[in-house]
Amino acid sequence: MGHAGVPAGAHCQPQTDPLAALRTPGDPPWDVYLTGTVFLDIIFTGLDSAPVRGTESWARGMGSSPGGVANMATALARLGLRTSLAAAFGDDHYGEYCWDALEQGEAIDLSPSRTVPGWHSPVTVSMAYEGERTMISHGHEPPPEQPEQPSRPSDPTARKRLPPGADLPPCPPRARAAVASLTPGRSDAWIARAAAQGTRFFGDVGWDDTGAWDLTALPDLRYCEAFLPNAEEAMRYTGTHSPRAAAHALTEHVPVAVVTLGADGAYAVDRRTGESAEVPAIAVEALDPTGAGDVFVAGFVTGSLAGWPLADRLAFAGLTAALSVQEFGGSLSAPGWSEIAAWWREVQSLQGQDPAALRRYAFLADLVPDDLIRPWPLRRAVPTIGFGRSA
Repeated sequence: MGHAGVPAGAHCQPQTDPLAALRTPGDPPWDVYLTGTVFLDIIFTGLDSAPVRGTESWARGMGSSPGGVANMATALARLGLRTSLAAAFGDDHYGEYCWDALEQGEAIDLSPSRTVPGWHSPVTVSMAYEGERTMISHGHEPPPEQPEQPSRPSDPTARKRLPPGADLPPCPPRARAAVASLTPGRSDAWIARAAAQGTRFFGDVGWDDTGAWDLTALPDLRYCEAFLPNAEEAMRYTGTHSPRAAAHALTEHVPVAVVTLGADGAYAVDRRTGESAEVPAIAVEALDPTGAGDVFVAGFVTGSLAGWPLADRLAFAGLTAALSVQEFGGSLSAPGWSEIAAWWREVQSLQGQDPAALRRYAFLADLVPDDLIRPWPLRRAVPTIGFGRSA
């Protein structure tokens, strides 16, 4: 909640609530809880090729936006899920911009977050070309959280000036779900605590720099309802030679396995129901792929919490990811329901559409009213950011 009992970002709440039919007075206050690092992303697009050593390259496009865990938090919030984020923010202009963009612009709860005096915001520079991206990042670990600090004051300026870790909750807030970034050899105590409270976990994973590719080195996988690696990661972890075989092998360790196939879409298996599904990717002209994987996960989490069939969840996740790559940046490229509704109306109006393909997305008809209009102008990545605090 924001101050004076008003939810932060209440002016920009989505008009479509995918969980409306499921909500009860006793629900957790948040649909999804996230924790991680927020970066300031600076994205260059319109490069014809990779930069060449010793030369200067000019990009035809540039955007700046919150990045890192902010990509997924924004995607979830724009899909109508009540999202809470615990992260450290620098007390520089970059940190203030990211805080305001997430709390005021996207209605994301930042009450578990903190601003760290004297710590500068991590930064990633991303260059998009030939359908891929190259990234350079810089940052330092924030100082450790300090327990047993005074309670959080109500004044927003005072809140942003607390010492590191002041009044952070000893346990994560109650939430229907959480997304955990699994790291080989590491177990996070908050995951076990949240799982004990009934939180449903969705796990993603990055490249295993150790080269071991050992699922037993991911101890928190046992708390996950679903695991969403890409094809190469899934095959390496399972020792299989096809993404589909890898998905089936992963269900020995987690109930739902979702393997993303890049331009070929995604394949998933649900051990509990016996369902399997494969959905092709939607062909779009990609401007910037930054954050598309996070948007995919957000779409899948949304469909899972809403109780949709596996194939619908995959199709929705792929659609949201496809819409996101047509805009600059990671977090602020995420689509809202107005963009989803506009896409659905447009594809139905085009001549020569495959009826079977249209049926694949027919579930959208019950989610996006015909008269849905954009409830607020979505923030998009811009070439520069202001130095003043936004109102």
